Amino acid sequence: MKDILDRAAGYFDHAEVFYLNEKGKKIEARDGEICAAEFKEEEGYALRVIKDARPAFAYTYDRADPGGKLVANVEALLPVMEKDEDSVFAPACDGYPVSRLYDAAGMAVGDDEKRSMLIAMEKTIREHDGRITAVRNCEFHEVELEAALGNSNGVLVEGRKTLFVWSAMAVAGQGDDEVSWYDWRWSDDLAGIDASRMGHEIGEKVISMLSAKQIPTGTYEGILTPRAASDLLGVLSESFLAENLYKDKTQLKGKEGELCFSEGLKIVDSGMAGPDAFVFDGEGAPSRENAVVDDGVFRTFLYDTYSAKKMGRASTGNSVRSGLKSPPKCGARGMYVGKGVRDILAPMTNGIVIEDLMGTHTANTVTGDFSVGCLGHIRRNGAREPFQGVMFSGNVFDIFRNITETGTDLTFYGSTGSPSIYVEGLKISGT
Repeated sequence: MKDILDRAAGYFDHAEVFYLNEKGKKIEARDGEICAAEFKEEEGYALRVIKDARPAFAYTYDRADPGGKLVANVEALLPVMEKDEDSVFAPACDGYPVSRLYDAAGMAVGDDEKRSMLIAMEKTIREHDGRITAVRNCEFHEVELEAALGNSNGVLVEGRKTLFVWSAMAVAGQGDDEVSWYDWRWSDDLAGIDASRMGHEIGEKVISMLSAKQIPTGTYEGILTPRAASDLLGVLSESFLAENLYKDKTQLKGKEGELCFSEGLKIVDSGMAGPDAFVFDGEGAPSRENAVVDDGVFRTFLYDTYSAKKMGRASTGNSVRSGLKSPPKCGARGMYVGKGVRDILAPMTNGIVIEDLMGTHTANTVTGDFSVGCLGHIRRNGAREPFQGVMFSGNVFDIFRNITETGTDLTFYGSTGSPSIYVEGLKISGT
């Protein structure tokens, strides 16, 4: 990588080289047997340059002469690129967080044992209840990732991580009624997920949704489970990005230091949390923890180096890359709602529990308005009745302003995570 960087430095004012090697393994079980296995490896380099304030980007999987291909490609692009005086690369820094993201012991476990664990999980789901008619997408994913980045400002850093993901969907039927439930769990270490317990939970969940009906239209109080809460946090997370600040696409503009959310609520974005955790961000800045909301007060936007230069601030380590083929951009790294002090889900006897949302990608990330399908349970005097086929509407800012308590079951779904949250004013359109 350093050879490519040294070569590019002779042609351009500033240069940055990113190296990525990602090895993936996927195993699928069905009816007590392994029915599919897939292995892949991706290795390549990406180059960003600046010359006369013009930025350009290129990538290659060529192993014979990656430096030559990259330099030639960005040279060809530069004449048609617009000038951008805010184009800049990350400065060198004193150090990076200690990484515990690589599980050497987990990688050393043989494939036969991992297959046995997957088959055991699939069996647990199938045998959980006679009403379970099928188990689909019962999969184990293993990712080993190595990345390095260097730039002409003196940044030269590398890191590696592992990721283990278990997933499955159970289908249950009773008479003419058929329901399904899909779930997944991840961990940086293989021992971090109890696959058999996960299978039991999936089986229990799908059976609990049998005989689900619509519930009356109304405004309810109740709980959003981690899965549903994480989806809404994903919508809200866009409002914390500095890119949306300078584009004037956030309701939080000019509100730093103000009470914008529920008192006691804490929202953190950490580069070392969630399945995308890594020691450095997409442009080599150290990963760090940023409290964007503290005790309900909005504290800070999230900046990559480009937006920080544009807004006269410092980077918060919030540059993200979706892979080798795209340049980095400003984004949340691992955003989550802070945990409370007790389990709020188990003791609830009256109220609504929203388990899953459908269609949050349609939400308006600027205004925060949403209208999505949902399913879950309603509890009356301790009795639990499933519901589905209803719409849940509202505004994510209102949701996070009306949280009265958070639970202890913090769970990440993708780049956002949350414990169960108790919310007032949940608007449901049903019967």
